[in-house]
Amino acid sequence: MTPTTPILTPGAVHTPHDDTHHGPRPEPTVFGLLAEFETADGMVAAAHKVQGAGFTRYDCYSPYPVGDAADAMNFPKSEMGAVMFVGGLTGACTGFFMQYYLNAYGYALNVGGRPYLSWPSFIPITFEMMVLTAALTGLFGLMALCGLPRYHHPLFNSKAFDRATRDRFFLCIEAIDPKYDAAATRAFLSDLHPVSVEEVPE
Repeated sequence: MTPTTPILTPGAVHTPHDDTHHGPRPEPTVFGLLAEFETADGMVAAAHKVQGAGFTRYDCYSPYPVGDAADAMNFPKSEMGAVMFVGGLTGACTGFFMQYYLNAYGYALNVGGRPYLSWPSFIPITFEMMVLTAALTGLFGLMALCGLPRYHHPLFNSKAFDRATRDRFFLCIEAIDPKYDAAATRAFLSDLHPVSVEEVPE
Protein backbone atom coordinates (compact mmCIF):
# COMPACT_ATOMS: atom_id res chain seq x y z
CA MET A 1 0.00 0.00 0.00
CA THR A 2 1.14 3.47 -0.80
CA PRO A 3 1.26 5.79 2.20
CA THR A 4 -0.97 8.80 1.81
CA THR A 5 -0.04 12.27 2.92
CA PRO A 6 -2.64 14.57 4.44
CA ILE A 7 -3.78 17.38 2.24
CA LEU A 8 -3.47 20.79 3.85
CA THR A 9 -5.80 23.47 2.61
CA PRO A 10 -4.35 27.02 2.81
CA GLY A 11 -5.94 29.01 5.59
CA ALA A 12 -7.35 25.94 7.34
CA VAL A 13 -4.47 25.34 9.71
CA HIS A 14 -5.80 24.29 13.13
CA THR A 15 -4.05 25.62 16.23
CA PRO A 16 -4.70 24.76 19.87
CA HIS A 17 -5.92 28.32 20.46
CA ASP A 18 -8.93 27.78 18.21
CA ASP A 19 -10.72 25.79 20.98
CA THR A 20 -10.45 28.51 23.58
CA HIS A 21 -12.86 31.09 22.14
CA HIS A 22 -16.15 30.42 20.45
CA GLY A 23 -17.55 33.77 19.40
CA PRO A 24 -17.35 37.11 21.21
CA ARG A 25 -16.87 37.19 24.95
CA PRO A 26 -20.07 37.86 26.93
CA GLU A 27 -20.60 41.37 28.26
CA PRO A 28 -20.61 41.74 32.06
CA THR A 29 -24.08 41.95 33.58
CA VAL A 30 -25.11 45.51 34.45
CA PHE A 31 -26.28 46.30 37.99
CA GLY A 32 -27.61 49.75 37.14
CA LEU A 33 -26.87 53.40 36.46
CA LEU A 34 -25.26 55.48 39.22
CA ALA A 35 -25.73 59.26 39.33
CA GLU A 36 -23.43 61.37 41.52
CA PHE A 37 -24.53 64.65 43.15
CA GLU A 38 -22.59 67.31 45.04
CA THR A 39 -25.32 68.12 47.57
CA ALA A 40 -28.02 66.33 49.51
CA ASP A 41 -30.64 68.70 48.06
CA GLY A 42 -29.64 67.68 44.54
CA MET A 43 -30.01 64.00 45.43
CA VAL A 44 -33.39 64.60 47.11
CA ALA A 45 -34.70 66.56 44.11
CA ALA A 46 -33.54 63.74 41.83
CA ALA A 47 -35.25 61.16 44.03
CA HIS A 48 -38.54 63.07 43.75
CA LYS A 49 -38.28 63.03 39.93
CA VAL A 50 -37.23 59.38 39.79
CA GLN A 51 -40.20 58.43 41.99
CA GLY A 52 -42.50 60.57 39.87
CA ALA A 53 -41.25 58.91 36.68
CA GLY A 54 -42.44 55.55 37.97
CA PHE A 55 -39.15 53.86 38.86
CA THR A 56 -39.40 51.45 41.79
CA ARG A 57 -35.99 49.76 42.04
CA TYR A 58 -33.59 52.53 43.05
CA ASP A 59 -31.82 53.74 46.15
CA CYS A 60 -30.00 56.77 47.55
CA TYR A 61 -26.60 56.72 49.24
CA SER A 62 -25.18 59.50 51.40
CA PRO A 63 -22.43 60.10 54.01
CA TYR A 64 -25.08 60.76 56.67
CA PRO A 65 -28.82 60.05 57.02
CA VAL A 66 -30.99 62.28 54.81
CA GLY A 67 -34.59 62.03 55.98
CA ASP A 68 -35.95 63.95 52.99
CA ALA A 69 -34.53 61.31 50.65
CA ALA A 70 -36.45 58.57 52.44
CA ASP A 71 -39.61 60.67 52.19
CA ALA A 72 -39.01 61.31 48.49
CA MET A 73 -38.66 57.57 47.89
CA ASN A 74 -41.90 56.83 49.81
CA PHE A 75 -39.78 54.55 51.95
CA PRO A 76 -42.06 51.96 53.58
CA LYS A 77 -42.32 51.61 57.33
CA SER A 78 -39.71 49.24 58.72
CA GLU A 79 -40.80 45.69 59.49
CA MET A 80 -38.36 45.53 62.40
CA GLY A 81 -40.93 46.66 64.97
CA ALA A 82 -43.25 43.75 64.19
CA VAL A 83 -40.35 41.28 63.96
CA MET A 84 -38.95 42.26 67.37
CA PHE A 85 -42.42 42.34 68.97
CA VAL A 86 -43.09 38.76 67.86
CA GLY A 87 -39.63 37.70 69.04
CA GLY A 88 -40.02 39.37 72.44
CA LEU A 89 -43.54 37.98 72.95
CA THR A 90 -42.35 34.47 72.05
CA GLY A 91 -39.46 34.73 74.52
CA ALA A 92 -41.65 36.07 77.33
CA CYS A 93 -44.23 33.31 76.89
CA THR A 94 -41.52 30.68 76.68
CA GLY A 95 -39.85 31.94 79.87
CA PHE A 96 -43.14 32.13 81.78
CA PHE A 97 -44.45 28.68 80.84
CA MET A 98 -41.03 27.10 81.28
CA GLN A 99 -41.02 28.24 84.91
CA TYR A 100 -44.61 27.14 85.44
CA TYR A 101 -43.92 23.67 84.02
CA LEU A 102 -40.78 23.20 86.11
CA ASN A 103 -42.45 24.39 89.32
CA ALA A 104 -45.73 22.53 88.86
CA TYR A 105 -44.75 19.35 87.00
CA GLY A 106 -41.04 18.90 86.32
CA TYR A 107 -39.78 19.46 89.89
CA ALA A 108 -42.80 20.33 91.98
CA LEU A 109 -41.96 21.87 95.34
CA ASN A 110 -44.25 23.53 97.84
CA VAL A 111 -42.22 26.52 98.99
CA GLY A 112 -43.79 28.36 101.91
CA GLY A 113 -47.30 27.27 100.94
CA ARG A 114 -47.22 29.27 97.70
CA PRO A 115 -49.30 28.03 94.76
CA TYR A 116 -47.48 26.36 91.89
CA LEU A 117 -48.58 29.18 89.59
CA SER A 118 -46.94 31.90 91.65
CA TRP A 119 -46.66 34.34 88.78
CA PRO A 120 -45.05 37.29 90.61
CA SER A 121 -41.91 35.22 91.13
CA PHE A 122 -41.85 34.42 87.40
CA ILE A 123 -41.65 38.06 86.30
CA PRO A 124 -37.84 38.59 86.42
CA ILE A 125 -37.04 35.56 84.22
CA THR A 126 -39.99 36.34 81.92
CA PHE A 127 -38.68 39.88 81.44
CA GLU A 128 -35.11 38.72 80.82
CA MET A 129 -36.24 36.15 78.26
CA MET A 130 -38.28 38.83 76.49
CA VAL A 131 -35.30 41.17 76.25
CA LEU A 132 -32.94 38.40 75.10
CA THR A 133 -35.17 37.01 72.37
CA ALA A 134 -36.21 40.48 71.15
CA ALA A 135 -32.54 41.47 70.82
CA LEU A 136 -31.56 38.26 69.01
CA THR A 137 -34.61 38.43 66.75
CA GLY A 138 -33.76 42.05 65.92
CA LEU A 139 -30.17 41.17 65.07
CA PHE A 140 -30.88 38.19 62.83
CA GLY A 141 -34.07 39.72 61.42
CA LEU A 142 -32.19 42.85 60.36
CA MET A 143 -29.49 40.74 58.71
CA ALA A 144 -32.12 38.74 56.83
CA LEU A 145 -34.08 41.81 55.67
CA CYS A 146 -30.87 43.53 54.52
CA GLY A 147 -29.59 40.46 52.69
CA LEU A 148 -26.57 40.11 54.94
CA PRO A 149 -23.92 38.88 55.13
CA ARG A 150 -22.89 40.21 51.73
CA TYR A 151 -19.17 40.76 51.46
CA HIS A 152 -19.27 42.61 48.14
CA HIS A 153 -21.81 44.93 46.55
CA PRO A 154 -21.80 45.78 42.82
CA LEU A 155 -21.56 49.50 43.64
CA PHE A 156 -18.09 48.84 45.05
CA ASN A 157 -17.02 48.41 41.41
CA SER A 158 -17.38 52.19 41.02
CA LYS A 159 -14.36 54.24 42.05
CA ALA A 160 -16.52 57.35 42.46
CA PHE A 161 -18.72 55.52 44.97
CA ASP A 162 -15.83 55.57 47.45
CA ARG A 163 -16.85 59.16 48.23
CA ALA A 164 -20.32 58.08 49.40
CA THR A 165 -18.90 57.90 52.93
CA ARG A 166 -17.25 61.34 52.73
CA ASP A 167 -18.71 64.16 50.66
CA ARG A 168 -20.79 62.88 47.74
CA PHE A 169 -24.41 61.81 47.29
CA PHE A 170 -25.51 59.07 44.92
CA LEU A 171 -28.68 57.73 43.37
CA CYS A 172 -28.68 54.37 41.60
CA ILE A 173 -31.46 53.01 39.37
CA GLU A 174 -31.12 49.24 39.16
CA ALA A 175 -31.26 47.35 35.88
CA ILE A 176 -33.99 45.05 37.23
CA ASP A 177 -36.44 47.96 37.36
CA PRO A 178 -39.31 47.29 34.91
CA LYS A 179 -38.87 50.78 33.40
CA TYR A 180 -35.10 50.47 33.00
CA ASP A 181 -33.73 51.10 29.52
CA ALA A 182 -30.00 51.77 29.26
CA ALA A 183 -30.16 54.71 26.85
CA ALA A 184 -33.42 56.25 28.04
CA THR A 185 -32.56 55.94 31.73
CA ARG A 186 -29.11 57.47 31.17
CA ALA A 187 -30.69 60.40 29.35
CA PHE A 188 -33.25 60.81 32.14
CA LEU A 189 -30.56 60.86 34.84
CA SER A 190 -28.42 63.29 32.82
CA ASP A 191 -31.34 65.75 32.81
CA LEU A 192 -31.25 65.79 36.63
CA HIS A 193 -27.92 67.70 36.53
CA PRO A 194 -25.66 65.17 38.28
CA VAL A 195 -21.88 65.45 38.43
CA SER A 196 -21.65 62.20 36.49
CA VAL A 197 -23.67 59.18 35.38
CA GLU A 198 -21.92 55.84 35.41
CA GLU A 199 -22.93 52.33 34.36
CA VAL A 200 -22.07 49.90 37.15
CA PRO A 201 -21.35 46.23 36.28
CA GLU A 202 -22.75 43.42 38.41
